[in-house]
Formats: sequence, C-alpha cells, structure tokens
Amino acid sequence: MSRTKTPTHPMEALLKSHKPTKISKGQELDASIVSLSKKGILFDIGAKAYAVLGDLEVKEISTYLPYLKAGNKMRVRIVAVESKDGYPVVSMRKFFQKGKWDILKEKKEKEEEIEVVCGEYGKGGVFADFMGIRGVVPKIQLTERYINQPEKLAEQKIKVRILEVDEEKNRLVVSQKAAALGISQKDLKEKFDKIIEGKTHKAKVLGVSEFGAFCEVEGVEGLIHISEISWEKVSNAAEYVKTGEALDVVVVEKNLTDSKLNLSLKRLTKDPWEDIEKKYPKDKEVKGTVVRKEKYGYFVRLEPGIEGLIHISKLSGEEKFESGQEVRVFVEKINNKGRRMSLLLPQKEKPVTYR
Repeated sequence: MSRTKTPTHPMEALLKSHKPTKISKGQELDASIVSLSKKGILFDIGAKAYAVLGDLEVKEISTYLPYLKAGNKMRVRIVAVESKDGYPVVSMRKFFQKGKWDILKEKKEKEEEIEVVCGEYGKGGVFADFMGIRGVVPKIQLTERYINQPEKLAEQKIKVRILEVDEEKNRLVVSQKAAALGISQKDLKEKFDKIIEGKTHKAKVLGVSEFGAFCEVEGVEGLIHISEISWEKVSNAAEYVKTGEALDVVVVEKNLTDSKLNLSLKRLTKDPWEDIEKKYPKDKEVKGTVVRKEKYGYFVRLEPGIEGLIHISKLSGEEKFESGQEVRVFVEKINNKGRRMSLLLPQKEKPVTYR
C-alpha cells in the first residue's frame, strides 16, 4: 500500500536544492530576498547556501511584509553558521532599526500610502505608530469626519501619506486627508507657491481648537492663531469663527519648511493701538466697561482691542465692580510698545501714588 507524499513547501524545496557553505558567525553582508511569507524569509547571501531568518525575528516580520518583496537587498548579520536544519541563520535587526526609516523615505518620495495605528489625541494631533516609530497626524490633516472628533481614531488603523520624515530628529508627520483625497504634495507645493504673503485670500474654516482656527486657502493648510483672530483678547476662538465658514484672511507668513500658512483675521482692520496717545491723552476722562477682576486690579475695556488696568494700589478697597459694569476712569499713562494702559478712578483729590 503506497503512502501519500506530503507536498513540499516552496521554501523547503529551495533550501534542499542548496548546500550550506562555510561562513562566519557575526559576519555582516548584503543579502537579497528570495522569498518571504509569515513563516519566514529566505535570503541569498551570495554563497551556495540560502539563509533563513532567526525564529525570534520571524515573529516580528508580519508587520514589515507589506513593505518587502523578493529582490529587495538589505544588510544582514550571520547569527548561526548552521541551524538544526543545516542552514545559515541571519538577523535583520539593523533593518528593524533603520530599514523602516528607509521605507518611509521611499514612500514619501513616491507619494505612496502607508498604514499606521492611531493612538491618543494630544495638543499636536493624533499620535500614530508605524512599525514602532511614533509619528503624528496633525489635526488639520484629518478627514472631515474626524477633524472635530479626533479622539475617535484611537486604536484604529488608517491609511496616510507622509508629509515629513526625519530619522535624525525622530520625526514623522503624516496626513490622513492626503491619502483619502489623493492629494499630491507636488500639486500642493505649486498651489502654495502661488499664494502671496501679505495679501488677502478667501479661507474655509475646517475646524476650531483651543489655539485657533484651522483653515484651507486654495487647497493649502493654514492656521489663524487665537492671537490673530481679534485685536481684543480672545479666550475662545469658537465664539468668533465657525467650522465651515468662509471668510477673508491676510496671509501673514508662508512657512516654507512644511508648506503651511500663518493667517490673520484681525489684520483686516486697523490696529486700535495706532495713535493711541492722541485718542487717549494723559488725564482724559473716558467711559469703559469692567471685563474682569485680577488679584492686581480691574481690567476695563475702553473699546474693542483697548483695555486698561486700574491697579490695586490705586483702589480704596471698597470697590465691588462686577463684570460688564460701566465705569468712568482717567487715563494715567500709556505704554504703547507694551500695549498697556494704566487707569484711575475719578477722585476729589489725586492719590499720593499718582504721577
């Protein structure tokens, strides 16, 4: 009675067709991938014998398989001259440490997608992992579905395109939006070059955060920092701009490093501190509104963008002003460069501290 012969695995067949040759443990050499699968990788090390990947590293290889193919060359190290099966064993540790950066550089150059695993959402964006390298997806580089709910991406696998990769700085910046919309960095650069610094452009608000409004100007990413929304103090950007809104902005600066724009809303209007001393000369009596109390006194708004301080040293201690209350004050002095104004309450006699 004949027995059915078990089919030979292709890798086993390749191994049996080659006889091991003498090599040195610890030797480093260039190897070419002959075949690869989740069960391991077979290397041509330039001798009569093919070599196999060590068992411990085989457990790590599945993450890398989408980025490797037969014919790829890489540096390996001989960890065993002969395994129990009679074949040389090599290590790809150098590739695990450096090769992934080479993959990222190549993918960026070719504008190809990679898959990352998302982590938590932080101030800079959504953290992402690529084969142990920690990167970030800036909030503005998320798709519309997640830009206002970035925390929902935690533990999800997403396709991205690479915006920045720097091994020395251990920096990786990727874009979900570029992958989803097929945005080419070359096309983006052409659009970026056409935008003129100092000019007014139409912007679409993509999202609002604690530090400003993310916008898109003619397909280019931009940010209106919270300090550039209004001449007056802004504590909540969402009170001034809304997601989806289209508005005029001034391009304050073009960041050539990452093709981003710094934008401004407030510079569409005149700076209220221009000629401030002519409008509010010393000793002038004016009407203002109390906007907040601090431990060192009361802040009074005279007009949008112009606030003055009644310092605690100029108060009797009996004042109980409420936010929104109207008061009459005198201009004591102005620091134009520091954009600060000292105010006094009306008194029958000027206090000793008054100069």
